[in-house]
Amino acid sequence: METVSSNSAFSLILLWVSVSVGYCKVVMHDEVQSPLYPEPYPADLHKQWDLEVPPGYKIKLTFNYLDIEPSANCYYDSLTVLHNNKVLGKFCGQKATDVHHPGSKPIMSPTNRLRLVFVTDDSNPGPLKHLGFSAHYQAVDVDECSSPVSLENSDPPCSQICLNTLGSFMCACHHGYHLQSDGLTCALDCGGGVFKESEGTMSSPGYPDPSPLRMDCAYNISVQPGFEVTLNFSDSFHIEQIYNKGHSCLFHWLLMTVPGEKPRKFCGEKSPGVVRTGSHTVQLEYHTDGAGQSRGWSLHYTTQRVECKLEKSISNGRVTPDFPQYFYRDYIHVRCDEGYKLMMGEQEIRSFKSMCLHNGRWHLPLPQCKIIDCGAPKPLLNGDVKFLSGSNNEYLSLVQYQCNEPFYTFRDAYQVKFTCAADRKWRADDHSAVIPPCIPVCGKPSVELSVRGRVFGGQKAPAGSFPWQAFFVSGGRGGAIVIGDRWLLTAAHNLENVKFAKERLKVYVGNVFVSELIKFPSLPIESLHVHPGYKNINEANFDNDLALIKLSSSITFNNNVMPVCLPLQDTKLSDSGWVSGFGMTEDFTTANELRYISLPIVEQDQCHKSIETVRATRDNVSPLTGNMFCAGLPEGGQDTCSGDSGSGFVMRSEHTYWLAGIVSWGVDCGKPGRYGVYTRVSNYINWIEQTMKDN
Repeated sequence: METVSSNSAFSLILLWVSVSVGYCKVVMHDEVQSPLYPEPYPADLHKQWDLEVPPGYKIKLTFNYLDIEPSANCYYDSLTVLHNNKVLGKFCGQKATDVHHPGSKPIMSPTNRLRLVFVTDDSNPGPLKHLGFSAHYQAVDVDECSSPVSLENSDPPCSQICLNTLGSFMCACHHGYHLQSDGLTCALDCGGGVFKESEGTMSSPGYPDPSPLRMDCAYNISVQPGFEVTLNFSDSFHIEQIYNKGHSCLFHWLLMTVPGEKPRKFCGEKSPGVVRTGSHTVQLEYHTDGAGQSRGWSLHYTTQRVECKLEKSISNGRVTPDFPQYFYRDYIHVRCDEGYKLMMGEQEIRSFKSMCLHNGRWHLPLPQCKIIDCGAPKPLLNGDVKFLSGSNNEYLSLVQYQCNEPFYTFRDAYQVKFTCAADRKWRADDHSAVIPPCIPVCGKPSVELSVRGRVFGGQKAPAGSFPWQAFFVSGGRGGAIVIGDRWLLTAAHNLENVKFAKERLKVYVGNVFVSELIKFPSLPIESLHVHPGYKNINEANFDNDLALIKLSSSITFNNNVMPVCLPLQDTKLSDSGWVSGFGMTEDFTTANELRYISLPIVEQDQCHKSIETVRATRDNVSPLTGNMFCAGLPEGGQDTCSGDSGSGFVMRSEHTYWLAGIVSWGVDCGKPGRYGVYTRVSNYINWIEQTMKDN
């Protein structure tokens, strides 16, 4: 016994001297091996390892190899695994079949710490030395929600809901409860919360477990204006219902309050189902007293956009887009049918758009589509317009333009019709908006001419028989011919006396009596245009004896004033024609009344001989040119004379009179063998038309 004690004391002294402690850094995994591994371990060893992984994890220890001198209860050499001084295992041996060998089964630490203690005696016997051990340890996440935090605590870590996290856990509470400052326990709290999401779920505290007693909970749903809340209660609904004197929901109830409506109470076992609140804010109040039992309720709420009603359709228009229903933030446009315009009150608008507001109203009231109007049809100069259909100048109204017959006419039609179009313009059948002008009718006097009569020795002209005749005063008297509403034709030599000063020239139209003509102002003259080829010096050459007079305002034609037609260029003359004028009569007095005569055309050779006979005995007599022709009788007695210059010699073709010549000159009015000479108008048509176009 003493020897044993002596050896034991000696051993204790050696152990104390050779103890070493290994501290492992905090890692997620690592290896731990006996000293000198894989070489045999030394004798007289006491080695300790403190393993540690992050909090919230456990240590899983797995042996890859273990060869420690076997002995009963591992008396001589051993590896001890401890947790908080509690032995989890003491190991020795060489094979997994040995009693104290750990084999391949891992050892799990209850917490994030583990201690290994390796002890050897003073020898390592046997022919083969023992090699010791090699082990691997790793951090393993702890499911704190499934197992107690420590062996000493068998209660769940959370009072209601435990959520496992990597390396830790967190607690949560049922609806109607809140987590207290310890992070583990829940306390009842079901008031003051506001649900702002477009949809959500809520339930009574503890649902589906029975609701706590003496409870007042408030839930507020408040979503964006323009949306309406719909509550959809689950079928599992139970709130204690007690009747007393016709009243129910006396002690337990769910109260729903919507702005502007009477609050509603729910209780009993029948679910309210789907409740459309019609509001974007809803308050729910859940109350229980100190007795009874309610299993509670749950619901899912959704939101829908507010609907805007269209109470009336648009007459003569349409709403786009055409939806069965319109909701918050929807836009509509109004477009009128063709021929109608958008009107907001008394004001016309170019376009219309309205949006559905959050209160279920449109931000603008619907407009009206009223029929357009094209305004009064433009008046037609020398014509008239009348309505054939429609009124107030409205869309599709039809008007007819007609010229003042028989003095004016349209160029290509008897009448023209215009319709009020959708673009608010009066348009013809060809879609043109231009009203054609009324063209003066030429050469159709209201009084038919007699084939007999004379100017010099002629007869008086009835009113309206020569409506193109103008009376001309420029120091002496003469004539002119109306060929357009602003143009007259005369002889160029008539303008010599005024020296092209238009202020000295007086021209009158519209009567067969000079005394009546001069009672009215003369026609306003804008410009004078003498043919550039007229070079009459000392009245010795009347070639190109032609001039145009432009008026500064238009003549209105009637029975007494009408233009004569112009021939085409180089038109051939017929056998005879008529000439009119206010010139000298047969008694060599000036006429007060218009006279006319019908005269035959003289052959050019015969006229030439007549003139050349005079030229042989007289000076300053003009020669006959191709721009002239002669008319008259061989026996004389009927002729134009002084004062007739510038008047017209007209011919008739198919009831229309056209201007063949202008009274130009002659020798000895009305004597036998003498003829009147006329400027041949058909030779000058191109010049006449170009001059009028240019001016």
